[in-house]
Amino acid sequence: MYMNSKPLNKIILENLSSYVFLVPWLLGFFVLTLYPMIYSLYLSFTQYNLLQPPKMIGLQNFFIMFVGNDEFPRDTRFLNSLFVTLRFVFISVPLKLVFALAIAMLMNQKLKLIPFYRTIYYIPTLLGGSVAIAVLWRRLFAADGVINAILRAVFSVDPPAWISNPKYSLYTLILLAVWQFGSPMIIFLAGLKQIPQEYYEAASVDGAGRVKQFIAITLPSLSPIIFFNLVMQMISAFQSFTQAFIVSGGQGGPLDSTMFYSLYLYLKGFAFYEMGYASAMAWVLLLLIAGLTVLTFKLSGSLVSYGSGE
Repeated sequence: MYMNSKPLNKIILENLSSYVFLVPWLLGFFVLTLYPMIYSLYLSFTQYNLLQPPKMIGLQNFFIMFVGNDEFPRDTRFLNSLFVTLRFVFISVPLKLVFALAIAMLMNQKLKLIPFYRTIYYIPTLLGGSVAIAVLWRRLFAADGVINAILRAVFSVDPPAWISNPKYSLYTLILLAVWQFGSPMIIFLAGLKQIPQEYYEAASVDGAGRVKQFIAITLPSLSPIIFFNLVMQMISAFQSFTQAFIVSGGQGGPLDSTMFYSLYLYLKGFAFYEMGYASAMAWVLLLLIAGLTVLTFKLSGSLVSYGSGE
């Protein structure tokens, strides 16, 4: 039997280039991802303010978040930030997906300048998360901003102060999130291109109208893509920070109406220097997102079709 008699040092030299290319990624993973996660988990069980060494306190941080007692009162701002974020996610994500699908269906028509329109509609996704757009959004919806000026001029009404009114402030951020529909739109458009036109032609012969074709053909064929967009946009919405920070002036106001979870986490860690509590909040957010993602996968079993449609 033939055996490879190549020296070990030669084998190592031949594979050295592969290891060299892997080193930067491995260093980045261990130094910038794995180690911070492990250290954050450790800090979540401590009281740590950056000035003194971490003090182990067990589950006290988590106890304060959800239960509390006379000695350690429950953190009502934490629960409020969680409620505000859930409200933001459950309103903005479905609206964004509906809007993205509608625009994608328009872009799927045989129209001139489609590449130009695709680019124009995708630009908000590239710019929407920037500080500049958040500042512009704050000015647009200010009491003396452009939006109110248009409403006064066109409809002769006295519009509210959108940003400074707790009834409406969250909805300005929801509108900004929905405006960034470009990413799911492009994915929906790619999915629409994959649906065979023969399905629609056969449905037309059978007398099915546009609405029935959409319900019977388009939605089932796009169900895996709808599910993918739903999960990705939900995860992204839970991590929203920049818009709330800029529009609310970094305080989550008025009356904590825009106090997103990530913003409150930031304030706890870098304004109040409660690093242990902030680390605990980060792990709660991770578990919440993971739990909702798993639940979404479970519920999608009977709704998502991965068949060929035959």
